[in-house]
Amino acid sequence: MSPLPSPGAERLGGSPSIPALVRTRVRAAVRRPARLTPEEAESRTLLLRLCSLLLQYPDAELAACRPVLTASVGSLPPSSAAEDLAAFTSWFTGQEPEALERHYVEMFDLRRKSSLYLTYYLHGDTRRRGMALLTLNQRYKTAGWDIDGGELPDHLPVVLEFAALAGPGGGEAPLRQHRRGLELIHRALTDANSPYRHVLAALLSLLPPPTEADRAAVAQLVAEGPPNEEVGLDPYGTYGEGEFAPPGTFVPPAPAPPTRVPPADPTTSRMEGTR
Repeated sequence: MSPLPSPGAERLGGSPSIPALVRTRVRAAVRRPARLTPEEAESRTLLLRLCSLLLQYPDAELAACRPVLTASVGSLPPSSAAEDLAAFTSWFTGQEPEALERHYVEMFDLRRKSSLYLTYYLHGDTRRRGMALLTLNQRYKTAGWDIDGGELPDHLPVVLEFAALAGPGGGEAPLRQHRRGLELIHRALTDANSPYRHVLAALLSLLPPPTEADRAAVAQLVAEGPPNEEVGLDPYGTYGEGEFAPPGTFVPPAPAPPTRVPPADPTTSRMEGTR
């Protein structure tokens, strides 16, 4: 039997020490998702679907569903996520529809730090964002899900609906990948004192705790913003003359200018007409 490695063996390039092996196994156990009971899985799916619905634009159809949404939140098992969603629906049901629409536009359409398009936080206005959108759309298609082109694939309600349909493993992978963007959205909504902060808090409670690297990256995003470069986001369109569209906005290419045909020479036209 070979002797146990000495405590300094790992530092000297030999076999890892026993404490190092223990730390590795503990970290792996922390990362491994716990198995859910059928009841827990059903509750988690409902939470994700509720977050998806509550983060959509509050049009007349969604506003009419507020009693059903409130009742669904009330049926959730006790948890911090359920408390957060209850706090949100309490505000949501008490607002006039026009006020809801104005608040939504102000929070999510006019502020880049709380935009709901997740790849923007990771890639900014760069070529990599276009590829990330295509990759995410391919993930959906591989799972047999088609978003019908109604929204960009990184729109948070879309990502949440996919997570609810596909389950905690692969379905929630995009949420885990964009954890830092979600943290930034939550921070921006909290700074703005928006009740939507409760929906983001409920969502974040379902994900693994942030690491120190996550916190540092979010702080950097707050200070510097996402990456940027002077390129378009083909095939997702550009906006105006040398200007980028707000994150996630699809703007069709500008129509080509009309072809200017010189007026025909009357003499030539008469001559052609006599042939």
